[in-house]
Amino acid sequence: MKTLLLTATLGLAAVGLAACGQAGSNSGSMNHNSMMKNSNSSMNMNGMDHNSMPMNSNTSMDHSAMTSSPNAASQPYDLQFIDTMTAHHKGAVDMAKMVDGKTQNPDIKKFAAQIIADQEKEIGQMKGWREQWFAGKPAAMNMEMPGMKDSMKMDMAKLTNSKDKEFDLAFIDMMTPHHVGAVTMAKEALQKSEKAEIKTLAGQIIKAQEAEIKMMSEWKTKWSK
Repeated sequence: MKTLLLTATLGLAAVGLAACGQAGSNSGSMNHNSMMKNSNSSMNMNGMDHNSMPMNSNTSMDHSAMTSSPNAASQPYDLQFIDTMTAHHKGAVDMAKMVDGKTQNPDIKKFAAQIIADQEKEIGQMKGWREQWFAGKPAAMNMEMPGMKDSMKMDMAKLTNSKDKEFDLAFIDMMTPHHVGAVTMAKEALQKSEKAEIKTLAGQIIKAQEAEIKMMSEWKTKWSK
């Protein structure tokens, strides 16, 4: 009789332990699934952010709609210059890339190719300096820097909808004030920058883009007749 009772007790204990183990297993499974669900949610959120980037990139073709990064003005001047001039250069590259298929004018084609080559090279330099000097710092693109806001008021739709001579003149009309803005920013950098590399770049921008402004003025006079 005692043997039977002992066997029954052990059996009930085993059932209880199995139930507890199953519950623990289910609980772990639930937590794991919950984690996976949260992970998927995070992945989906990241995916949405990532997917919105190309859309923002396309809409950024309306450069006049650009806004400053949060608290940009409180960041070091050289970081503001790097981020702001990088955005400014990208605006010029965007315009220059529109030349393909829009004009047969060899001067405009050559000029656009030169803008892309020069300014993409300078963007690369500035990105390298940013990583070296300001790694991990938040974006500091400041639309209020002298020369930035006014020079980004380009009518990209006009470039999109024009062709040949009309395109050439519209391109000059938009690239000229854009260059003027870059020169204004670069001249301020000569006064405010603490980095010799940025001052050297600023000097190069002033020299190159003032010459190009003069060239575009001459083209406009000639081609407007």
